[in-house]
Amino acid sequence: MPEVNRSDHLNSLDPTDLRILLELVRDPRIQIGELSEKLRIARNTAQSRMRRMLRSGVLRDGGREIDLESVGYDVVAFVTIEVTHRELDGVVGALRLLPQVLEVHEISGRGDVWCRVVATDTHNLQAALRSILRIKGVIRTETVLALHTHIPYRTEPLISRLVQGASVQAPARGE
Repeated sequence: MPEVNRSDHLNSLDPTDLRILLELVRDPRIQIGELSEKLRIARNTAQSRMRRMLRSGVLRDGGREIDLESVGYDVVAFVTIEVTHRELDGVVGALRLLPQVLEVHEISGRGDVWCRVVATDTHNLQAALRSILRIKGVIRTETVLALHTHIPYRTEPLISRLVQGASVQAPARGE
């Protein structure tokens, strides 16, 4: 099977596709009927577009998770931020306003805050990093680029372990 260029997905997404993706992010449990009604498109249109995006890999995990790489955000960076502690809440609030910041964690060790940031290319990443550095209370940052994701975010193994533990502890029926 020939390798698909990620930019091909982005080029094939039109405004309706992007609106569908946005609604799925806003409400992952939205039903097809609600989605079509909200976007004022035919139910069959919504279904066929979701099916196409699933086949192409834009949508993953049952159609509720978006592959950011396939919509043009193929640079992933982990940014450790050193913060003036009295400004921590303001820094977190400002980070929340940057669309390229996917998650923010207060951490122990070197630095005070850890962020996962995405970008379309290194120039776009540099602009995002400059935006972070301009936030009042940010002292310095350290950025590490992700070269490849070997294990994406997952929860199934943890829940499987809990299920196995619960079934071992569960009393037999009739006891």
